[in-house]
Amino acid sequence: MVRIGYTMMTEQAGPRELVDHVVRAEEAGFDFSVTSDHYFPWLRSQGHAPYAWSVLGAAAQATSRIPLMTYVTCPTFRYHPAVVAQKAATLQLLSEGRFRLGLGSGENLNEHVVGGGWPAVDVRHEMLEEAVEIIRALFEGKHVTRHGTHFDVESAKLWDLPEQPPEIGIAVSGEQSCELAGRLGDLVIATEPKADLLEAFDRHGGEGKARVGQLPVCYDRDREAAVERAHAQFRWFGSGWKVNAELPHPDSFEGATQFVKPDDVSAAIPCGDDPEAFVEAVRPYAEAGFTEVALVQIGGDSQPAYLDWSEKTLLPALRDAFG
Repeated sequence: MVRIGYTMMTEQAGPRELVDHVVRAEEAGFDFSVTSDHYFPWLRSQGHAPYAWSVLGAAAQATSRIPLMTYVTCPTFRYHPAVVAQKAATLQLLSEGRFRLGLGSGENLNEHVVGGGWPAVDVRHEMLEEAVEIIRALFEGKHVTRHGTHFDVESAKLWDLPEQPPEIGIAVSGEQSCELAGRLGDLVIATEPKADLLEAFDRHGGEGKARVGQLPVCYDRDREAAVERAHAQFRWFGSGWKVNAELPHPDSFEGATQFVKPDDVSAAIPCGDDPEAFVEAVRPYAEAGFTEVALVQIGGDSQPAYLDWSEKTLLPALRDAFG
């Protein structure tokens, strides 16, 4: 069985719209939701980047059933890990236990704004490991004082703690991050349906833990309009994490994707209104061993139509295939 999720894509809609969309996603029957945490959109054509944690707080109050999750938060540059722990604990209380904390080593696009530079990936993984250890200790209710390689914490304590702390998911892209996720995470997060990532996660302690993937889709009754929108807003997606993590600005992504053609995008992203195309796009995740897949409908203005279609057509087709 594969659980199907809805993505609140903060890069393509404003805060009020994002909350409206996840309320409708809950009504439509999505199994869970995830939320991106960006300071910039990938491309100017997306046009948005509200503060994800305010959106999540509002969503926690506006919904009652659907799980919430950051996909993902970087707890090492814009945010100190002690502050991330406080935010996550508060959101777990607001949502009455429906929140999971997805963490990753970040992208230059979002983290450069605080002026701390952008270190090599090995250093970023060291920082992420230290951050997770701090967050775990605070979730346990401890007074935490720590002077580590990358972070200082001075007599910190969380005063509002849920009975059950949020599960921690860790985003992976290779062996090093899989080792970290298997050892320190409660679940693994990936944006590509690669079985070798899950195998590496299992080797390092991840066996039996949830594994969450993400897949962009572009519903529209007019397939050509869907392809055009996917190309305009999501042509960056195929560059892969090793490229996407390094570029510092939407203009960088414009330049890096200038030769990507609409046909290239439609070959990688299901476009149109044929549910079987969407089912076949999810299938590699199911076959690789993912237990959850969060769909990203491309285009903020297209969400209401997509959610109506999902309730009536897409979710039943996916459950027939993978339920």
